[in-house]
Amino acid sequence: MRVLFIGDVVGGPGRRGVRETMPALRERHAPDLVVINGENSAGGMGITERTANDLFAAGADVITTGNHVYRHREAYEFIDRCERLVRPANYPSGNPGRGHTLVEVAGRRVAVINLSGGIGLTVARSPFDTVDAILDQLGAELAIVDFHAEVSSEKVAMGWHLDGRVAAVFGTHTHVPTADGRVLPGGTAFISDVGMTGSRTSVLGVKPEQVLQQMIKQMPTRFETATEDVWVMGAVVEVNERGLADRFEQVMEPAPPQS
Repeated sequence: MRVLFIGDVVGGPGRRGVRETMPALRERHAPDLVVINGENSAGGMGITERTANDLFAAGADVITTGNHVYRHREAYEFIDRCERLVRPANYPSGNPGRGHTLVEVAGRRVAVINLSGGIGLTVARSPFDTVDAILDQLGAELAIVDFHAEVSSEKVAMGWHLDGRVAAVFGTHTHVPTADGRVLPGGTAFISDVGMTGSRTSVLGVKPEQVLQQMIKQMPTRFETATEDVWVMGAVVEVNERGLADRFEQVMEPAPPQS
């Protein structure tokens, strides 16, 4: 079984990138399951029912999120209702949505778990304790984890914590692809950050001149999503019958230029 994971989709340019590259990605990698992080899909921050449905229409089987998931209040009812969209499991239990979901893929029950890092981000519980509790009661043959975290050391620690227990731990949130993707000794595919899906002519998806103005002048600046040189970034993992990874491959695919 093959899993294609696509990192933080930033705004309309990121959604377009997914839509336009998905046929080539499917032809090249033949994924059985496509998981997309969509927490920045609405104008570069947050997710709405419309942007989630854009990603589902483009080929997502499951959408993960992160610290901006609740940016748009009008999306709360959809987040609560949509079983194929998950938010960090270590958020307060009464918050809209769910922290993991189960999907049937190639005759196997697959869990997709979303976690938020506890260092530099606001969470209700430790991501380590939370994922342990989920795995203890999970009725699935294999699990995929999106660890949406700020600090590389916490992401690496989660990879080792889950090695041999889940098929893959994909790091998200920092938008810059790392060079540490591999299969750990116990059989868990890991990467600190898969990168973002959006404009590379940007600062993490935002127009460079706006970020520079804020950083240099230290004044409030309205950010806009950059649109040029869109790339889709992620990873493909081959999962064996034991529910662990045999192979990891990083994905960096340029989208066709806008006509």
